[in-house]
Amino acid sequence: MTTLKQEFSPDSVVADAINVDGLTDFGDDSYREPLERLLWSLANEADLNAIGRPVLRQRMVDILATRLRVQAWLQRYPEIRDEQIEAPLVIVGLPRTGTTMLHRTIAADHRMYAPLWYEVRYPSPALDWDFTAAGDGRITDAKAEMAAMLEGNPELIAIHPMDAMGPDEDIMLLEQSFYSFNTQAFANIPSFDAWIEAQDHTPGYEYFKLLLQFLQWQKKRSGQQGQRWTLKAPHHLHYMDLVFKVFPDARVVQSHRDPVETIPSLASLIAGVWVIYSDTADPTEVGRQWARKFARGMEHTMAVREARGEDAFLDLWFRDTVSQPLVEIGKVYDFLGMDLTPEASAEMAQWQDFNRRELRPPHDYTLEQFGLSEAGLREQFSRYRQRFIEPQGS
Repeated sequence: MTTLKQEFSPDSVVADAINVDGLTDFGDDSYREPLERLLWSLANEADLNAIGRPVLRQRMVDILATRLRVQAWLQRYPEIRDEQIEAPLVIVGLPRTGTTMLHRTIAADHRMYAPLWYEVRYPSPALDWDFTAAGDGRITDAKAEMAAMLEGNPELIAIHPMDAMGPDEDIMLLEQSFYSFNTQAFANIPSFDAWIEAQDHTPGYEYFKLLLQFLQWQKKRSGQQGQRWTLKAPHHLHYMDLVFKVFPDARVVQSHRDPVETIPSLASLIAGVWVIYSDTADPTEVGRQWARKFARGMEHTMAVREARGEDAFLDLWFRDTVSQPLVEIGKVYDFLGMDLTPEASAEMAQWQDFNRRELRPPHDYTLEQFGLSEAGLREQFSRYRQRFIEPQGS
């Protein structure tokens, strides 16, 4: 009988990835140490249940199989590396600050490239892909996976809008190198979390750029023509220095909302995922981990802003984004030096009408569920609140 540790051994996971297509070239080996440490934590700390064990192991196999396919595509089409990622728009902010709505609304402009959920989950198509949506098996796989997640916890749709074909966070592209916090959103893996926080994430951001080049090449081959990328991930708060290191001309929009409101909502989302994959998921541990993590990330971004200057940043506030989204998006386009054309405005208005928040169930939670308190969060985020929240009267 296969033990859990054997099931999550690096050699067995790598072997299964190789068996997918028979490919063996992973490119460089920067993925190997984070993979090994992640698999150890999943086997020894996550207390995965009968759903979590096969699903998260398969996720690791999928990532490695994708890496093999990416390398094969690069060998076949080396010009992929010549794709220029010009002045990307990077939307950041604490989770639950309206970044998803802002990102998806702007992505409705056909001049913008945006990473879709199925593309960030499966960045590389099969090697025989014909550059059409009908021939892209990733779409079928992504829809099935999302349906399974919602079956595991139907409440997720009330917390976060989910659409396999819609624009989504690019953190899953960072996950392809194992240099991200994405797996921590699925399970409690404290040893890996502590180790990965202490590492230089430059390899992850460099691979992230390569995957964007690959996706841009794919989009062009399938007939899309955009002017720039619109990206979004709260994760970038933790590594804003690397955003500018890898994308020196990036334009950053930061959305603001009181952490007293956002962190409990984030904890609710993470806890709602943990319970799918572990029968011993502890909501108070979710609250402790993720409040600390984002307090640290916000301090990092504030330090980068202070050192770099404010020219590359535009600040928006959640209440304005919700109450007058197209006015706020007009500020974004001014910031980018782009015209908000009547056509783009119409595309955005149509998307917003179709995706009204009230079409989803209400999202209910309390701070106490996650071991949090208003006083504690105000203290953890005190410098951020003094700079961005309190002057707004919140």
